Amino acid sequence: MDQGEPITETSGLGRDPDMEYEAIARWLGAIEFGWDIERALEFALFRTYAVPSISGLLARTGKFEAEPRRRYDDTELLLSEPMEHGIDSPRGAEAVARINAIHGRFRISNDDMLYVLSTFVCEPVRWCGRYAKRPFTDDETRAWTNYYRHLGARMGIAGIPESFEAFDRLNRAYEDAHFRFAASNKRIAVASLDLLLGFYLPRPLFGLGRPVALSLMDTPLLLAMGFEPPPPGTQRLVKRAMTLRKWVLARLPRRKTPRLITARKRPSYPGGYAISELGGVPRQGAVRTPSRS
Repeated sequence: MDQGEPITETSGLGRDPDMEYEAIARWLGAIEFGWDIERALEFALFRTYAVPSISGLLARTGKFEAEPRRRYDDTELLLSEPMEHGIDSPRGAEAVARINAIHGRFRISNDDMLYVLSTFVCEPVRWCGRYAKRPFTDDETRAWTNYYRHLGARMGIAGIPESFEAFDRLNRAYEDAHFRFAASNKRIAVASLDLLLGFYLPRPLFGLGRPVALSLMDTPLLLAMGFEPPPPGTQRLVKRAMTLRKWVLARLPRRKTPRLITARKRPSYPGGYAISELGGVPRQGAVRTPSRS
């Protein structure tokens, strides 16, 4: 897909997952599984909070708890710019450079970077297999994996697996070795969970929404973040509701217009945003992208 080619109802179909992986990934995120992939990536980030070396770094910066909404917006926008405009497009390249500049301020191990990348590969495929209208096809999984392989290469990550299966093995082995409770895990997880609940509920109802969100997480993840698993009855009810949603979605027509994350209005940036200001202070003369919806 050319960087200027529109994303349409069928623009991701019939593409080569090894050569046109960006077109397929962009279509999956904007047309076919938009809401599901966005939620899956949110839950992917929760998995990273169960690793003390990652949550500890986030806690030490102080920004996550002080400005959780801006931290969320910055992360989502920096990941969405290359996805929606192309990794090597001017905007995509600027976003990747910005990510690298932010990461360059800190001592982050390649293993941690590789694990985070693996969550972006694996969690959307797993989530859609469980909760979306259908699972990824083999070609879609390959394209999704190839997209993040190339994004990871632009970020200077070493040892990137060549297949989804290899990413999956790495991801599971890393979690087995590194998931353990730390106070920083819970601090970051609570701040993130409250932020996400606030997208749907007023604060007085967070107590009702929290068990629903936690029911979508597995027990090792919950324990590593310091959360008690919800009652089995609550978990069953949530899973049944998600199964019903899946059944309904499978019978609805495909979305026709793209759901673009970079076009969304955000309270963190009411006048639009400049890529150079995401994750920190903008450079002088930065040009902002206005929100369109």
